[in-house]
Amino acid sequence: MPPHLRRVPYVYARHPGATAPGDVAGGANCQVYAYAVLAHFGRLVPPLRSSELWADRAATEVAEVAGPLDLVLFDGGRRADAEEGYAAHVGIHLAPDRVLHLCAEVGVPAVWTYDEFAARPRYARVLGIKRVRPAPTPTSRPAPWAASRP
Repeated sequence: MPPHLRRVPYVYARHPGATAPGDVAGGANCQVYAYAVLAHFGRLVPPLRSSELWADRAATEVAEVAGPLDLVLFDGGRRADAEEGYAAHVGIHLAPDRVLHLCAEVGVPAVWTYDEFAARPRYARVLGIKRVRPAPTPTSRPAPWAASRP
């Protein structure tokens, strides 16, 4: 990973909608950071807040088992006063039992195990896993000179 993605400071106010997609120069929240890392690997996610990400079916799909570069959403459990996914924390599954994320507690990118998340009440539940869908490719038309012959 390039150096500019290794030293990003956590800044709550730098959330999707408040900063340009991929712009982590002035810091980022967990979503902006996760989306910038995924973009580095060619996986593009629209600038969705956590509840929008959880509801999204256009750019992402729910995955049953996390694979490399899948988004993992954590929260403290269901809330009667909020839609599912509201204020969820977003990280990137790297490998078995390894999640890259950016949070206020550490202040810079960190890799935690799932047990480290579970030990903290605000991240105790894995809400779910989202896999980024491949970007659509433009429909290609055959060149006029490539018409089939009888």
